[in-house]
Amino acid sequence: MTHDTHELGDITLQSGAVLAQARLAYKTFGTLNPARDNVIVYPTSFAATHDDAMWLIGPGRALDPLKYFIVVPDAFANGLSSSPSNTGAPQHGRDFPTVTLHDNVVQQQRLLCERFGVERIRLALGWSLGGAQAFEWAASFPERVERLFAFQSAARTSRHFHVFFDSVRMAIELDPAFEQGAYTRPPECGLRAAARVYAAWGFSQAFFRKRLDQTALGYASLEAFLVEFWEAWFLKRDANDIIAQLCAGQGADISANHRYQGDFAKALAAIQADTVLMPSSSDLYFPVADAELEAKGIANAELRVLHSDWGHVAGEGLNQADTQAIERTIAELLAR
Repeated sequence: MTHDTHELGDITLQSGAVLAQARLAYKTFGTLNPARDNVIVYPTSFAATHDDAMWLIGPGRALDPLKYFIVVPDAFANGLSSSPSNTGAPQHGRDFPTVTLHDNVVQQQRLLCERFGVERIRLALGWSLGGAQAFEWAASFPERVERLFAFQSAARTSRHFHVFFDSVRMAIELDPAFEQGAYTRPPECGLRAAARVYAAWGFSQAFFRKRLDQTALGYASLEAFLVEFWEAWFLKRDANDIIAQLCAGQGADISANHRYQGDFAKALAAIQADTVLMPSSSDLYFPVADAELEAKGIANAELRVLHSDWGHVAGEGLNQADTQAIERTIAELLAR
């Protein structure tokens, strides 16, 4: 699918490093109305692109381009926006600077203002790492975001999730072909190992116990599922891009900026948006208990648990029941 690019110039990141000639890829759906008040921002999830967001967008869907102007900004290091794989020397590959989710959202806000003249957002939403960016929108620009929907996500990466992402990173980095990020050929063994680590966490124990990989997704065997679903997904990605997004995910924290100075409770309390948080009941990354704590810290937040056997991937549009529940919630939030 074709996409557009917003040239950002040289930008200073939270780390103090300057990302030279930065660019933000994005895809839009629908038409911006004259009042510029029908805007939905839908950031991409871990290692995903705007193509992966399509399952929620379409006429008659919750994100209906006949009603709304939907902007899907591609996160840095996803291979389309500025990334280790597509940035020239001296910031190519392993020399790409550390980019945070806050850095992403600051530049996304620039895109909306500079390209479209948009000041207010009808809805910021996202799944997983995209949801963390939606949280960033609501906390960094509380006066601009009217509604927030974060599903199977978090406003701050937990210590548990940090360890999980570390295991994925190490699986890639320990491949001798990785060459400390200076590889000349893809470190396929490391990427396959990372896929296997991810496979055990993306879905729930009940998913595997009920053999939904076979009965619902149609894979011939567990091994086929691991190879054709998980390994294939990782092998399409650049290893340095993945590691850059892993680092961004590990540092996700809506209070880790000058505005809140690490005061997480203050950052949650600053969110003015009408908010729905939807954890999956079987998510091994973002458990319900964590979402409960976040909901308590946001003045206008509702916790709505998605009861599902699909674990974290309940939010990726792979089964009709979960998709309908997610879309129904989005429609209700937009309507009220």
